[in-house]
Amino acid sequence: MQTSGWVSGGRKYTLTSDEDDSDFWGFSHEAEGLFTPLPEEEGARRVHLSGCRPRGGLLRSVDHVGSRRAVAGNGWFKLLDVDGATMGSYFVSEVTVVDVAPSTCGTGLVDLTLTLWCDDALPGAEQTWDLVRAGLLNRTGMWHDLTPEGRRAWLSVALWSRSYRQRVNPDAPAGRTFTMDGRHIVDEDGFYCAIGEAVNGPGGYFGWNLDALDDCLFGGWGAAPAFTLFWDYSAEARTRLVERVPVGDGREVTVFDLILEIFEERGVNVVLR
Repeated sequence: MQTSGWVSGGRKYTLTSDEDDSDFWGFSHEAEGLFTPLPEEEGARRVHLSGCRPRGGLLRSVDHVGSRRAVAGNGWFKLLDVDGATMGSYFVSEVTVVDVAPSTCGTGLVDLTLTLWCDDALPGAEQTWDLVRAGLLNRTGMWHDLTPEGRRAWLSVALWSRSYRQRVNPDAPAGRTFTMDGRHIVDEDGFYCAIGEAVNGPGGYFGWNLDALDDCLFGGWGAAPAFTLFWDYSAEARTRLVERVPVGDGREVTVFDLILEIFEERGVNVVLR
């Protein structure tokens, strides 16, 4: 998506109604608070939009701050690259304007404060989106030093930016080999960071839970079945992926062993090294 008549000028976000794609709500230079859950409830956000020119349903809400008509409704919060193209988007609900003030970002612009609900904009994801926007998510291992929360946020951006970042890359042909480094797999999310990078390059996505991994192994996510995975330093990863999970036949197995079972069921040849 590229907004009609777009002039970038540091505009990083747009809002559009969920009910009507033609109801464009405006752009914003910044969206402070989008990735910061409020303490009272995880999905709740208080977002400060800097340099906004509200339109459509959002503009109507601006004119009714303090009343029920300040509720704009549900929408899509879209993250833009430097050319104004959409990198990814989040569904937001109960978007309500609670404050409006003149903006220092430019003539005719305002700063809006909104309350809304968004479960998918995870804390820490904003920094990864900034890397995508700047074209700097381009080296392997950039996730290695992230906290557990940071790894989860990294995976969320890998998923939501996939269509933007991998849109010109078809599946690698069947029979391809990939190599995954197990030294930095300290938990299950670390595994998904590593396999995504091994298959799709820096910041790549190839699942972020066991069901999603299984889905990716049917093809359409960067690697056509079947393929060979060389898992380097697998012994180190085995000692860390030790959480036991129930499986359908009443057994309990470690996450490491369940991952191997999923690979085997989908015809992936895993070589542990």
